[in-house]
Amino acid sequence: MAETAITEADIHLIQRIIPHRYPFLLIDKVIDIVPYKGCVGIKNVTINEPHFQGHFPSKPIMPGVTIVEAMAQAAAVLVGISLEVVGRDLLTYFMSIESCKFRRMVVPGDVLELHMTVLRGHGKIWKFHGDAKVGEQIACQADVTAMLDLRD
Repeated sequence: MAETAITEADIHLIQRIIPHRYPFLLIDKVIDIVPYKGCVGIKNVTINEPHFQGHFPSKPIMPGVTIVEAMAQAAAVLVGISLEVVGRDLLTYFMSIESCKFRRMVVPGDVLELHMTVLRGHGKIWKFHGDAKVGEQIACQADVTAMLDLRD
């Protein structure tokens, strides 16, 4: 497959690739896209996100599952650009989350960088290693496997 010239995805392009919408669209942009290799997703963490109302009211912390979901959404954008399926009906389903470790709390005001590297990238099954970072500190690490469902 030919490499595409897209190296960055703003929110409008993201919404043409993945079906997620507020309040479950967890990435703001994707940068440094190298098809079939990797990317960096950006999540600006703000206090007005719904999960902070209950997790935890006195000390808001981004839930670990939403960090992993944000990693997966960045990876799904990378897949959509790699396969050149922008604007098509692409769904991506988790198959596994392995070696997941949380190293640092993510709180409102943080900029979460989602560094996703392709470990296996062809066909319907893709596997990634992800490092979610705030600055130089790792907040979460995980290997995620997903299955693609191109519906159209």
